[in-house]
Amino acid sequence: MTDKIDVKNIPVDVQLHKPDLKQPNRYPSRDRIYVRAVKGLHQVLRRYMGFFFMGLFMLLPWLRYHGEQAILLNIAEQKFTIFALTLWPQDFTILAWLFIIAAYALFFVTTFYGRVWCGYLCPQSVWTFIFMWFEEKIQGSRNQRMKLDQQAWSVTKFSKKFLTHLCWVTFALLTSLVFVGYFTPIDQLVLNFFTLQAGFWATLAVLFFTFCTYGNAGWMREIMCTHMCPYARFQSAMFDKDTFTVSYDATRGENRGPRSRKDKDYKEKGLGDCIDCNLCVHVCPTGIDIRNGLQYECINCGACIDACDDTMDKVGYPKGLISYTTENRLLGKKTHIFRPKLVGYFAVLVVVCLAFAYTLHQRQPLEFDILRDRGALFRDTSEGWVENTYILRIINKSQHERSYRVEVTGLDDVRWIGPQEVTIAGGETISQPVSLAADPWELAEPITDVTFTVTVLEQPEIQISQTNRFFSRR
Repeated sequence: MTDKIDVKNIPVDVQLHKPDLKQPNRYPSRDRIYVRAVKGLHQVLRRYMGFFFMGLFMLLPWLRYHGEQAILLNIAEQKFTIFALTLWPQDFTILAWLFIIAAYALFFVTTFYGRVWCGYLCPQSVWTFIFMWFEEKIQGSRNQRMKLDQQAWSVTKFSKKFLTHLCWVTFALLTSLVFVGYFTPIDQLVLNFFTLQAGFWATLAVLFFTFCTYGNAGWMREIMCTHMCPYARFQSAMFDKDTFTVSYDATRGENRGPRSRKDKDYKEKGLGDCIDCNLCVHVCPTGIDIRNGLQYECINCGACIDACDDTMDKVGYPKGLISYTTENRLLGKKTHIFRPKLVGYFAVLVVVCLAFAYTLHQRQPLEFDILRDRGALFRDTSEGWVENTYILRIINKSQHERSYRVEVTGLDDVRWIGPQEVTIAGGETISQPVSLAADPWELAEPITDVTFTVTVLEQPEIQISQTNRFFSRR
């Protein structure tokens, strides 16, 4: 064979493109998003849901139950009160079930209807919309705010900006006081804070959450959703072609372009229903163009739907160019509501809800532990009997004073040394030392199992038993 294969020499030198350190503004600043106000069904729903849950958040710590704060999560005392229910660190299982329920509820809703949690109930979104409401009422509409920012500083501009930020800080401080009030008595907190008598940690917590709320809802806004929220990153794992998301019908809308309202022959010109007004972009709180397809920045708030439906009404076209729909529906296929993944999430959600209800129902309003005397396993009394010492630790997990009686079984002839009945205030704990004495000649083994039983005198059906050991020299 005389044919030769041509060999091409490829250079292996790598050129590194280093940034020019002398160049100013190497990293361009973030473009500010001026969100335009919009009216519509989805915005009314979002507004009223936000008002309802915000009002609930503000009201709950002020409610009283039997003369005490109805909801108080006292971390210092490790005591969590929710109306008639008092939880302790030993009840961590209940809290774990609540987190599991919340997780699977989020998975189920996301698989079915996309990121509606982000658009309607997420605290970041709710606080951001409230801050934008202050901004709009003080500085004006979207165009007025843009014009105001382009103007040179003046008394008018300074006063509007100052009033806006004052309202932001005031509202952030108010909500921070309420939030910290869930963890410390709120009436004392508010009084002591404004009289400068609050403790160091309480004051630090209020100021810290004020700063975070002001920064997140006033300045960062969509950055929290697009760069910091982990949910925005893994949400796509729960989406499928039957998930309802805010989507643009490109088949109907393209080719987009402006036209006259009287133009009835736009389709013959190759135009779709989208008139390219860009209102869907102006009303988006994250500044995306929904016409570019599904994007992780979309929080499914429906603002673009309301803006587009209003435009379609004005030009006389059918609504629904942007709507909550599925990928299959946009492709002309059938949407499957009951599919294995969604049914699986719902089934697991039902199971964990039942497990939570069972755990809550089986919870006893008292805790009982037994600690042995570490000094000696046993000692001989002057009468020749064998005595064991124990420390009974009883926790009254209810909110009311209760009386308890402790009895022991497992020994035929035993003497109880110490009180057998005790009274404990609500939420309190006692450690009561007691001793058991027995005749060694009546004991068949050197170690005998004994059972202590605590009974609530006011509710005899509530009992807790613990088994321990009785040691002798035999």
